[in-house]
Order: sequence, then C-alpha cells, then structure tokens
Amino acid sequence: MDRLSNTVRPYAWGSTTAIPALLGIAPTGEPQAEMWMGAHPGAPSRITRTTASGERELALTEAIDADPEGELGATTVARFGPRLPFLLKLLAAGAPLSVQVHPNLEQAREGYADEEARGVPIDAPHRTYKDANHKPELICALTPFDGLCGFRSPTEAADAMEALGVDSLKPYVDLLRAHPEEAALREVLTAILGAEPAEMAETVAEAAAAAERLGGAHAPYARIAHHFPGDPGVLAAMLLNYVQLQPGEALFLGAGVPHAYLDGLGVEIMANSDNVLRCGLTPKHIDVPELLRIVRFEATEPGVLRPEAAPSGEELYETPADEFALSRYTLAPGAAPTELTAPTPQILLCTAGSVTVGELALGPGESAYVPAGETVEAAGPGTLFRATLAA
Repeated sequence: MDRLSNTVRPYAWGSTTAIPALLGIAPTGEPQAEMWMGAHPGAPSRITRTTASGERELALTEAIDADPEGELGATTVARFGPRLPFLLKLLAAGAPLSVQVHPNLEQAREGYADEEARGVPIDAPHRTYKDANHKPELICALTPFDGLCGFRSPTEAADAMEALGVDSLKPYVDLLRAHPEEAALREVLTAILGAEPAEMAETVAEAAAAAERLGGAHAPYARIAHHFPGDPGVLAAMLLNYVQLQPGEALFLGAGVPHAYLDGLGVEIMANSDNVLRCGLTPKHIDVPELLRIVRFEATEPGVLRPEAAPSGEELYETPADEFALSRYTLAPGAAPTELTAPTPQILLCTAGSVTVGELALGPGESAYVPAGETVEAAGPGTLFRATLAA
C-alpha cells in the first residue's frame, strides 16, 4: 500500500480554514476548497514506489497505467477499463458552489461525442462535456453542512417567493401555481435563466433584501445573494430543497438532480468525471438548452442518508452507484485490528484520531491507496473512511 500525497485545489469558494484545521497546519489565507485523492488526470495523487534503482515518486495514474490489472484487479478493469473509476475528496465550502446538475451515462456519451465531432476544444470555456462518463456523487458531512438538493414542490417554491413581497416575482409565482409540477418547474427555471440581465439583477437585489428582513427559512437565500449579487441562480436556488446535514449524514446526487453545496466540510466521492452543467451562482458558461435537456423537473425529497452498520463495524452509505462505495469505521482504542482486504482498489482516509493502516500511521486528513487484493488491517483509535467499488 502507499501513502498518498494529494493536491489541494484553491477554488474561490473554498474555506480558508477548514482543511488546514483538519490537517493541523496553519492557514495560508488563501481558499483551500478540495483535496483530491485518486487518479484523476487533472490532479492525480502521488505515491512512492521502490524500484530496482531505488525509491521513486510517481503519479498514481502512472502506476495504474503500468499495470492496470495488478493495481485495480481484473474484475475492475473488465467493468470500467484500465482506470480508477472513483475520485475521493475532502470538500470545504466557505461560500456557495454553483447550482449544477450532472448528466446520466447515455447523455454524457452523446454530449461528449457531439462536441468532439464539432471540434470544440476540450479546454474551451464553453465546452460542456469534458469526458464520456456520468458523475453520480455522495457528500458526507464532517461538520454541520448546508446545501441545496432537488426541486421542492411548486407550491412550496411559490409560497417562498410570494412571502418576499417582490412584485417582479409574481409572474414566477403564478406559473408555479398554474401548471402541473413538471411544466411549472421547467417554465419557471427557463424564465429565470432567460430573463434580461439588468431586470434580473434588480429582482434579485429586491428579493435578497426581503429575504434578509424576513430571516428564518429565507435567510439562506440572503446569504447566497451576498456572495452572488444579481445572479439568477439566487432565484433558481429558491426552487430547491434547503438541507442541513449533521456530521455523519450524507446526500447522494444522481443524474439530473439540481444541487449546490453552500457551507461546511465533508468527504465527497464521485465517479471519475468532470461533467457539470451549471444553472447559476457562477461566472462560468451556462449552456441553457443542454441544461434544460438534462434536468429532471420533478419534486423530490432530499433523502438524507445515514450509514448502515454491519457486524464487522463497517458503516456503509448505500447508493445505486456502481463506480464507488463509501463506508466509515470508528476504531476503538485497544480493539483488535479490523480486516479491510478487498478484491478491489481502495483509498483509506483518516478524519479523526490516529489510525494505523498496515505499517502506515495516518493522522486527520492523511490517506493511503491499497491495490486490489492487497492484505490490509486498520487499528485506531480514530475514524477511517473507506472508498472502494460497489459490490
């Protein structure tokens, strides 16, 4: 197994303190948004391997490319090809992320093939599909964590907008009340994204001021507007369920479900993809026609997940994803080592205490990569997250 050296991405929405606090290091003053653990080509983890000529540091992608079946196992390669199919992250939101949605696998393949055929450069700012994969994802809170997840009912959204007392919101309220669920949500989101920018900015400013006055259930929208004044995503956010996770609780985000993370530190796992369609709270490109094709216009409950405990002590977050499985172990002091050997590759992340994985000692925020089939045991005291493939 290998200790991972991981890249921290300094996205503007990142917290300046959450990841440094977990790692026990001084903040730099710059945002530290995501720590990536895995073999994503954009920022692969690095490992140190012993070779005939001595120790050598290399990217995890290099090790996998050199021996896919040895690293991932024959079954993984047969299912997903010669690549690690998941990416694990520490995500620290100090400001709202964009309201976004992910395509399903068929949509991702079609969209990627279309942009390739049209010759859209892969790094073009207006490029939508970076790869041909879908991006189901799971976020598990390490601290209290706020987010938006899925549409609420048109009636609830209409009530929230109407309570603000802003005249320019009345057309949206009327649409939400006049049509069946799917048509109501589609028409209002389409109208919000297609509104004249200056008029929208004025509406958002009035709505934000009213939300701040009202407080309570409207307070999150005032906070969002503080970060993104005049952005139509503030109104799009009012169509969605507001969710507050407590530590240990999680959300699964499937294809077509609009969502945004607002504040907090969590462990995130996803299929290894960059495909994101945005619908607000961002200066980045918004492909409105493609977004409207991908979004599932149906009201849903957020579906907060709590882990299911097994006799082995593993607490598993059940999801329908094939590319990943996330579980948690709370390792007691003095307890016998916990067996973690698996036929699939694993990434093990310590989030509290001090955990020994094989011969590696991991502190909070430190992680290890375990190739498929390699014998591994873990002992505490501490908390260990295990990322691997679904059975």
